[in-house]
Order: sequence, then C-alpha cells, then structure tokens
Amino acid sequence: GGEPAARAGKLLGQAAVANARLAYRHYLGIVGSDRFRRLEARGARRQRLLWASTSTKNPGYSDVKYVEELVLPETVTTLPRPTLRAFLDHGRAEPVPPAAFEEAVRVLAALAELGVDLGQVMAELEAEGVAAFRRSFEALIGAVAERQPLAGPVS
Repeated sequence: GGEPAARAGKLLGQAAVANARLAYRHYLGIVGSDRFRRLEARGARRQRLLWASTSTKNPGYSDVKYVEELVLPETVTTLPRPTLRAFLDHGRAEPVPPAAFEEAVRVLAALAELGVDLGQVMAELEAEGVAAFRRSFEALIGAVAERQPLAGPVS
C-alpha cells in the first residue's frame, strides 16, 4: 500500500506501449544512421517493425488501446478480428506525438524505480510469445499434413 502502490497504479497498462515506442525510436536511430543510409544506397531495404498480439486483454482498457497507441510509420500491426472490427467502428489512426517517446522513457524509469525488472519481464513475455507462435505453427503444419499427405516416400 501507500505511496509506492499509488505510483504503481498510475503506471498500469503503460509498460508495453512504452517499450514498443522505445523500440521504434531505436529503429529510427538505425535507419537514420549514416551506416544504414550507405547500405540503403547499395540496395538494402528497411525491415518494418511488427506489432503483434494487439488485442486488449484487460477489459478495463480501451478495446483498441494497443492499436491506437502504436500508430507509427513503417510499422505493421496484426489485429485479431474482434480488434479490427472495434477499430473500424471507433478507432482513431492518429500518429503518435513526438512527446510520447520522452513519456515512454519516464514510464520505464518509474517502473524500474519501483523495482520492476523490465529485462526479466520482457524475457518472460518473449518466451511465452515464441511458445504460442510455435504451437500455432505446429498446429498449422499438422493440419496441412493431414489434408495433403506426402505422395510417396521421402528419399
């Protein structure tokens, strides 16, 4: 309880967006660097950032929170159908204001001050996300194999 709990409460629902925005800022640093510009002049292409799993899991948040808060150039957002329907119904595609990047730094610093180990949190979320994608991929491959058996022995 007390003051740390009040500070933590004000940060609820902000870490993921703050982290994504700082990843985007890092991306801009890479593609804006002299090194990358030289590579681009020789034919290198930019790889866009992908925002995945953008549905809102917490019913207390807007159902389009993670879509609206990550409207950034040169990014791709995957949306589950319910989130897409919600966004088409009442979402706003307004670019993230420049001040949001400094706010993201403050959010992550405040979490660290409260003892949140963001490195550990991100590592756990990454592992869970990779495992979920792996399960989905394996299910897809299994479904394809059931419908399209091999024509003959593999040599």
